[in-house]
Amino acid sequence: MKRFVQMLDKVQMIFGAIFLCIFFLVVIFQIATRHLGIPVIWTEEVANYSFIWAILMGASVMVNRREHFNFDLLQKKLKGGKGAVLQIVIDLILIVFNIAIFLLGIQVVNEFWNYTWASLPEMKMGYVWIAIPIMAGTMIIYSLSHLLDHMKALKTREVTD
Repeated sequence: MKRFVQMLDKVQMIFGAIFLCIFFLVVIFQIATRHLGIPVIWTEEVANYSFIWAILMGASVMVNRREHFNFDLLQKKLKGGKGAVLQIVIDLILIVFNIAIFLLGIQVVNEFWNYTWASLPEMKMGYVWIAIPIMAGTMIIYSLSHLLDHMKALKTREVTD
């Protein structure tokens, strides 16, 4: 599972970086065309939606790397088995939360799939909002991987204690 999680992390990081580059390039293009007085109406939507994808893919990767926003006061104080139990509780909370996000994300995708972009009617909104269940699904996978690691660590501590 470790190899799969590492590959998934790398793929998501690449997608996040690609969408961040698209965002940056489109914003630069938008600034240049406005300065030149050339109206280009699709740039705002492309920038917004590529930014959404970049942020959601990055958030998932940060959960895997445990670099996401967290309060670590208790984690620093608890060592050994108690620290492992705290990590298991945190992983379980993340899994439950992300299952809810995943299910609600699927509802959003189903509801808005056939809506179209204002400036590019060929593009469906479903392609934008599918990032939500992808993010939540990968966060579940990452949290399950962490949960298994913490449970193994707790078992080895119990055996040695």
